[in-house]
Amino acid sequence: MFLPTTKKELTQLGWECLDVIIVTGDTYLDSPYIGAAVIGKILLQAGYKVGIIAQPELENQEIARLGEPSLFWGVTSGSVDSMVANYTATKKRRQQDDFTPGGINNRRPDRAVLAYTNLIRRHFKNTVPIVLGGIEASLRRIAHYDYWGNELRRSILLDAKANYLVYGMGEKTILQLAEKLKQNQPCTEIRGLCYIDQNPRLDYLELPSFPSVKADKYEFIKMFHLFYQQQDPFSSKGLCQQQDTRYLIHNPPQFPLTQIELNQVYELDYERNVHPYYRSDGAVRALETIRFSITTHRGCYGECNFCSIAMHQGRLVHSRSEASIIKEVEALTKLPDFKGYLLDVGGPTANMYGVDCETKKTHGACTAKRCLFPRTCKNLPFNHEKQLHLLQRLRRLPGIKKIFIASGIRYDLILNDSKSGLEYLREIMKYHLSGQMKIAPEHTEDKILKLMGKPNRAALQKFREHFNQIKQQNNQEQFLTYYFIAAHPGTEQHEMEQLHQFAVRELKLCPEQVQIFTPLPSTYSTLMYYTGLDPFTLKPLYVEKDQHRKELQKQAVIGKRK
Repeated sequence: MFLPTTKKELTQLGWECLDVIIVTGDTYLDSPYIGAAVIGKILLQAGYKVGIIAQPELENQEIARLGEPSLFWGVTSGSVDSMVANYTATKKRRQQDDFTPGGINNRRPDRAVLAYTNLIRRHFKNTVPIVLGGIEASLRRIAHYDYWGNELRRSILLDAKANYLVYGMGEKTILQLAEKLKQNQPCTEIRGLCYIDQNPRLDYLELPSFPSVKADKYEFIKMFHLFYQQQDPFSSKGLCQQQDTRYLIHNPPQFPLTQIELNQVYELDYERNVHPYYRSDGAVRALETIRFSITTHRGCYGECNFCSIAMHQGRLVHSRSEASIIKEVEALTKLPDFKGYLLDVGGPTANMYGVDCETKKTHGACTAKRCLFPRTCKNLPFNHEKQLHLLQRLRRLPGIKKIFIASGIRYDLILNDSKSGLEYLREIMKYHLSGQMKIAPEHTEDKILKLMGKPNRAALQKFREHFNQIKQQNNQEQFLTYYFIAAHPGTEQHEMEQLHQFAVRELKLCPEQVQIFTPLPSTYSTLMYYTGLDPFTLKPLYVEKDQHRKELQKQAVIGKRK
């Protein structure tokens, strides 16, 4: 069933009032890919009455149409940070929104978490607690650099004047919070939760204060290192940070879902469609990609410096069971408009499915090194056998014509898997491509790749050789498509020109897929952008901040001159 979004639905369900109302910046897509839907269904399964209000107007009474919940309001900007959703990397207003009916970007407010929280308080004085969640809240939970305002901002929890903030994926934390609120018990010990207090917690690690990091970039770097190092559920301490006269209390990360729990999340009864109330406003483009796609795992070992996945989904990969994935695919094949094509089977990185690091699972992340950079850790037992077996079984299911892998694939992991890496590549090329394979080297100059936390250029060249050899052996007309980033901290114009020359000379193409670096909150690359320093060496970095020259960097790669 859909979560109710109108009074008529509440009447049909026989519900007089709701326990929880979720307010989201996306339209209401009932899908396991949509955080608001997942959290709503988890609470519903636990026995709570949950409603949802999607993209409410700020100037009318729409926020009040379901009344006031008895336990809490849940507020999220949606699947994307609202400023990323609304503006390009050069701060131009986006015209389209894939999560809005009709596709026009006219329903999601800037800083949606703040806007919706203020909206609730305008209509419901002294209301029940307001709980923030989703990626906008998660990445802005401590003092952070905001690119669109070009300033350091306090925790979004204070600016929103909300009561609690759930960070990370949130299922366990939200259930524990709901139970504590229902029993009228203190919530201050729940993992994965932030709240405000008049005093610091003496048993927690205190970060440099917001006034000090705002005044001193070196203090901001120190703060971020401490914050980043304490994001492992098995080894991290709680944190606190003075914001004004009050303190942000940041409880340790929530423990990850077990495989059984993860299976249960994705086996809930999702409608895989837009709620009829919103469907009448037009087609939702995001639905085209996610409706017939499958999530196999969460988290990423990569920790690329420009990427926010590690700070939201986590630095440990958690995989569903093969049986659970097959069960979900079998259910998809029975939908009336399924045509036999799975558009994706993967996660943040497709070929990390089924790869377990026993050290991380029991002792937490290593403090002195990363899993894949500057090279793959010898203690990470990496192989593609589990994903190969999964894909082979899925291909044999009745009703399946073709399975595409749209999630990113780490080519360095294919190279590092001497046992089954090339077999995996052959299978992907034979069964799971539509003619082109998308990979993301991001750059070709080793100096910039090091700043990004990406593998060196030699890995790209070696992978391309393997790809071309298999293509020739199979007599297939297939191509590699490369994604690159312009204006990443440390990059000057001549390095983009070198990238272009390398692409023409070695890759035999003129790149087209080039995006300008966007400084996302709570990433190391954003720390570089704001401070102009390499946070690992404290040496000065060139940072391009002029929007016109950022465009010139991009144009240099695609071979155009203005």
